[in-house]
Amino acid sequence: MARRRKRKSRRRQEGRRILENVPQFSIESGEDKPVTAARKFIQTEGVIPPALLLVKRNEHTTDRYFWAEKGLFGAQYVEENHFLFPSLRLETEEMSLAR
Repeated sequence: MARRRKRKSRRRQEGRRILENVPQFSIESGEDKPVTAARKFIQTEGVIPPALLLVKRNEHTTDRYFWAEKGLFGAQYVEENHFLFPSLRLETEEMSLAR
């Protein structure tokens, strides 16, 4: 029996393209939980929003978080709901002007 391919959401694909233009930081979680490691990194480094944090949990798993004015969010949520974030609207406008 052939396996059906999962349909990709256009809205999520657009959100992923927008997040590609945001500064990214790669960190290791160490002993902390991934979200705690991300919060500590933001605090110590003074990261200003918008930013994407890639937190390596172990050799196989990397968690993605989006740092916005409103707080820290899972990157998948932001991809699907990018229109709710004012800082990403600016990125969207810049992308459309570049075309």
